Amino acid sequence: MCCPPRRTSARRGRPKTAVPLGSTGFGGGGTGYPRDVSWTHTTTSTTSQQEQQELVQYLEDRFACAQACTECARACALRASLVDPGGDGEQELVRRRGIMCAEVCDATCRMLSEQNSQDEAGIRTQVGWCLSVCLESAQVFDRHPGAEQTADACRTCAKACGEFMATLN
Repeated sequence: MCCPPRRTSARRGRPKTAVPLGSTGFGGGGTGYPRDVSWTHTTTSTTSQQEQQELVQYLEDRFACAQACTECARACALRASLVDPGGDGEQELVRRRGIMCAEVCDATCRMLSEQNSQDEAGIRTQVGWCLSVCLESAQVFDRHPGAEQTADACRTCAKACGEFMATLN
């Protein structure tokens, strides 16, 4: 048998009870969503089109930032693996910078991908840290022959982080 048997729900046939969104980590006021977008049970007729557009822009920028962080983490981890651990000082700097940037980008991507109890200040701090580490890493990779693509991935990630932070304002 390739797939486990389907389980039937004991609740089938019963009306579903609504869980207030505020109790699941979503909501306005410091939970990672733009301040002027309220995330409540309102019908589309009462939610302004501008609020919906702001929320969509926020989510698109958040996804783009997480995706850029993933690509940067891969590129930096690959670059770090290609450098000889016993190399000279510049090679060691490239290796360490690659590892650090990969770890920061990975942590940022995980944070942006989760939806549980995130506050705006925490998101802003993590994304800002990622932005600065990526820019610093890009400068180091620019000095290392063959690391141009990794430097570009870092700059792309920093740009996506900056654009996402702009939606938080």
